[in-house]
Amino acid sequence: MNQKKNVVFSFLGTNLDRGFDERRWEKWRPTVSLCQQEEFLVDRMELIYQENFATLVERVVGDVRQVSPETEVVERVVKIRDPWDFQEMYELLADLCRDYPFEPEKENYYAHMTTGTHVAQICLFLMVEARFLPGKLVQTGPPRGRVAQKYPGSGEVEVIDLDLSKYDRLATRFAKEQVEARDFLRSGIATKNVAFNQLIEELEVVALRSTAPVLLTGPTGAGKSQLARRVYELRESRTSMEGEFVEINCATLRGDTAMSTLFGHKKGAFTGAASDRPGVLRQAHKGILFLDEIGELGMDEQAMLLRALEEGTFMPVGSDVPVKSQFQLIAGTNRDLRMGDEFREDLFARINTWTFELPGLKDRREDIAPNLDYELEKFAEREGNAVTFNKEARERFLKFAEDAGTEWRGNFRDLNAAMVRMGTLAPQGRIRAEQVEKEMGRLTRSWERGGDDDGLGDLVEGEIDSFDRVQLAHVVKVCRESKSLSEAGRKLFAESRKKKANPNDSDRVRKFLGKFGLSFGEL
Repeated sequence: MNQKKNVVFSFLGTNLDRGFDERRWEKWRPTVSLCQQEEFLVDRMELIYQENFATLVERVVGDVRQVSPETEVVERVVKIRDPWDFQEMYELLADLCRDYPFEPEKENYYAHMTTGTHVAQICLFLMVEARFLPGKLVQTGPPRGRVAQKYPGSGEVEVIDLDLSKYDRLATRFAKEQVEARDFLRSGIATKNVAFNQLIEELEVVALRSTAPVLLTGPTGAGKSQLARRVYELRESRTSMEGEFVEINCATLRGDTAMSTLFGHKKGAFTGAASDRPGVLRQAHKGILFLDEIGELGMDEQAMLLRALEEGTFMPVGSDVPVKSQFQLIAGTNRDLRMGDEFREDLFARINTWTFELPGLKDRREDIAPNLDYELEKFAEREGNAVTFNKEARERFLKFAEDAGTEWRGNFRDLNAAMVRMGTLAPQGRIRAEQVEKEMGRLTRSWERGGDDDGLGDLVEGEIDSFDRVQLAHVVKVCRESKSLSEAGRKLFAESRKKKANPNDSDRVRKFLGKFGLSFGEL
């Protein structure tokens, strides 16, 4: 079998390679010295240089042939306006690599990192790192010690392979960082479901390497919102993301306020527009925008969002001046956006770059036990009271939760709500069998009445109109996220309260809940 040839891509060292008289042999010249190495034979050198250095190239090529007659030098003259311009240098090397007839089965390729501007060296590194140049890095340096006295021009050479698995210490560190990132995305929960763990492994890579849109699909309550926030927090810690995490549920956007909420408006754009509003796309500049239930957006909003994703600009309501915003979109949906004609095909194609389908709780029954412990920890942090199961109660609840007949229609929201209720009612912070039995009955009744996808569970007795149910579900969600009735009112009536001198938002919320026999306290 013929041994592979060594091919080196190298920039001419316009300073380090200089020398025209006989004294040049007394100094170290990286391009020439690379071809003087007894243990590293260069079969072919692709020498890149600017046309105004033709005289120097002629001398260097002649010296290379003198020290290494077996080395073929291919002169690659390039036209470059500014060798310190990153964009120009990157495009030059990318074009070179694209057109080069690489034959890795016959040749070994190396990028010489010692010559050229710092920008050229960085761009060469990127070519190798991205595998545009399928090879390794090679670095040369001047000789040291006694070697320098005897052979002043030969220098030293070192090959650097970017395959981190070849470096034990680096490979161990890299593997540890990967495990930490995936554990972070799982919220520290020791999940056992194979499909979910594979999803997390791929998402970890995407989160740190891509800014393209991400689509999270799966049933309501599967954890899309929480996972989107964890992606942001991971990127913020690893990549120093400057912007914020901005989240909005598109199912809550109705009528004229949808455009304003998403894209902002100018003062006086419509009745009640007392001041400028930036909109969530602008708030997410240089950050992440999570649009949950993106399938609920109207066609006009979809068209505007598509333009914002493709061009990075959009038009606030009432403005004739476009606004710029650079953000990464994470979209969530619990339905197939390809079904029907309510979602634009071009927008779906744009957000479908990375799609991850989150399994529901009923498809991850092996993960219920670790999630149970996680929910207890979160309850303790939130309420300041540690809560545990006694042995009998835990075994009884897990038997019920892991049974194939248990529906878990609301997925992790159901599990979270169950833990909150049992934890709150647990005497002396100890959940007992009687609390478990009551909770099992409560969950079963809520599923029998049509499910808990909207988070209402068994709060409302009897049937209510679907229009009222959507409104009530949103009000209940806001109340559960608020510390007081007044805070919930301020969130729910943020726009209309601006028109009133003495708004009484808490009373409006109290009366609305009263229509359905509910109170803020029980939420």
